[in-house]
Amino acid sequence: MTTSTPTDRNRLDEEESPYLRQHADNPVNWQPWDEQALETAREHDVPIFLSIGYSACHWCHVMEDESFADEQVAEVLNENFVPIKVDREERPDVDSIYMTVCQLVTGRGGWPLSAWLTPEGKPFYVGTYFPKNAKRGQPGFLDILENLTNSWAGDRDEIENRAEQWTDAAKDRLEETPDAVSASQPPSSDVLEAAANASLRSADRQFGGFGSDGPKFPQPSRLRVLARAADRTGRDEFQDVLVETLDAMAAGGLYDHVGGGFHRYCVDRDWTVPHFEKMLYDNAEIPRAFLIGYQQTGDERYAEVVAETLAFVARELTHEEGGFFSTLDAQSEEPETGEREEGAFYVWTPDEIHDVLENETTADLFCDRYDITESGNFEGSTQPNRVRSVSDLAAEYDLEAADVRARLESAREKLFAAREQRPRPNRDEKVLAGWNGLMIATCAEAALVLGGSEDGDEYATMAVDALEFVRDRLWDEDEQRLSRRYKDGDVAIDGYLEDYAFLARAALGCYEATGEVDHLAFALDLARIIEDEFWDADRGTLYFTPESGESLVTRPQELGDQSTPSAAGVAVETLLALEGFADQDDEFEEIATTVLETHANRIETNSLEHATLCLAADRLESGALEITVAADDLPAAWREAFAGRYLPDRLFARRPATDDELESWLTELDLADAPPIWAGREARDGEPTLYVCRDRTCSPPTHDVDDALEWLAGAEQTESPF
Repeated sequence: MTTSTPTDRNRLDEEESPYLRQHADNPVNWQPWDEQALETAREHDVPIFLSIGYSACHWCHVMEDESFADEQVAEVLNENFVPIKVDREERPDVDSIYMTVCQLVTGRGGWPLSAWLTPEGKPFYVGTYFPKNAKRGQPGFLDILENLTNSWAGDRDEIENRAEQWTDAAKDRLEETPDAVSASQPPSSDVLEAAANASLRSADRQFGGFGSDGPKFPQPSRLRVLARAADRTGRDEFQDVLVETLDAMAAGGLYDHVGGGFHRYCVDRDWTVPHFEKMLYDNAEIPRAFLIGYQQTGDERYAEVVAETLAFVARELTHEEGGFFSTLDAQSEEPETGEREEGAFYVWTPDEIHDVLENETTADLFCDRYDITESGNFEGSTQPNRVRSVSDLAAEYDLEAADVRARLESAREKLFAAREQRPRPNRDEKVLAGWNGLMIATCAEAALVLGGSEDGDEYATMAVDALEFVRDRLWDEDEQRLSRRYKDGDVAIDGYLEDYAFLARAALGCYEATGEVDHLAFALDLARIIEDEFWDADRGTLYFTPESGESLVTRPQELGDQSTPSAAGVAVETLLALEGFADQDDEFEEIATTVLETHANRIETNSLEHATLCLAADRLESGALEITVAADDLPAAWREAFAGRYLPDRLFARRPATDDELESWLTELDLADAPPIWAGREARDGEPTLYVCRDRTCSPPTHDVDDALEWLAGAEQTESPF
């Protein structure tokens, strides 16, 4: 036992993170992850207890209630450890390191993440949620604290040795690259079909999604792989699994049928009951998959899901000036009791439905449509699942299908209004650059696929407003640096690779959707910082943390897809797309190619875990589809024609109609000459003109979009890589 308490107070009231502030009243003397806390551990020679979570994490709240709000636990923690609390959404670098250790040591991971570290930050004991006292085979948190305190005092050498071994293992997993490039060339497009075949093997053909039991997670990157492989090969199986999964997610409890938007995941195999938090990144990446499904199948329900989800984001996750907030909690707090209850905002009983709707037939229709029963599917209530078709209900109730649809929509509107009176889940209002990048990119793509004319297009407006919000608050033009987090005027944390890569892809998407060159210039600025700060030419890889950033026990890479797409994969895809606009000093394609070469063996050996890198490899192998549009405005007929066509790796290279007008663009981009993607491609005969190129082969210039698409169809038939 130490003779004095290493930390004398809880410092989280000074933090902006809602998750950290949730713990500011705990009796535990929590510290943020900063030099002061780390120096305190070194000065007092005591271990660090590191707790990582996020504001919408259900079991994080449980562990707080059971242990961190408990005076007995707090006394042991405060006397013998430096307790540090980290918001994983703010510090994904710290989370990545210690989550990797947890997965290596225990075979599993999750949040809350609990790790005990030496004063130098090296882990020697890890786990996730621990109950205060031992139960159901789980060790008790109090017992762990007592045992580790005794071990630190009496068996220090063993702890130090274990910490060294675990840190070395984390370095091997996260930081190391092959001593020499293991392949003379990047993976071929074969990895795309390999990843698609692996998706087929893991697909649940009965209930949709992947895995033969629960929980069921959305896997947007896998769906992109299946869609592209279906397009490349023509194999029906790939599209079948895509459609089965989209249908399951749209019909089940993962989707909020009353208010729109997606929950985090479902706890069961058949997508019935979700974990109720709503994350910005899910509501960006899942609709992107539905946009692809809509283009491939023409199913209007997929377009409706996208529209309803973006309406939810606009309504509930958008700052009044344009940026996007991070999460909605899974729990709601009862004002009278202060008790937090998971899912209470979303679930219904038949009596509640009847009370709100009053009309008995309409109430029965809604209950039958969404399987709302007396027994329920979640703690006596029901999370709505769409289980009956309109045609079946029309036949059973002897109504016209149009009448059934009208009744159901009227019921949904009334139930939504009634639900708005319930205690609302807490909202985490920090604005993260990378997550905003994901959402902006989806809004921009929705503008191209679902939007009408450019003027007043709501999705393009959402995208541009958010991009400008992030750029105004998190981008330092003078220093050419991006910060990660904005909250109530406070800006903090150097941006990570995902922030630069996701936002660069988003800025490029805004340029494609609007034709505004300023967005393209911003994408190029971000790409050049990726080259300067994250690219290691000696190792041939992109690291997750900037070279000028904080030094941790290891410098991680993010190569695999997790709840968000691989930062390295998105960076490679975006660098390849921006190569067409690069100047002679930029090395975008060389960087992208080398990263794929460096990790070729990893990608080929485990293609499914590296879905985004597989997509990047396919883009490099197949070449981008460049659609140069020489026009002051994108004609509505052109927009409609391209919107209805699934064109993977499509790049709208928009430019002014004349070379005289193009000069001002080149000045803004600091380019001496027009890049080949624009050069010599003026509008012909004073009319909007299309130039379509695939893999350095180009169509004749045309004013007719159908001619361009016909040429493209012929080009694709002659060059399948499979």
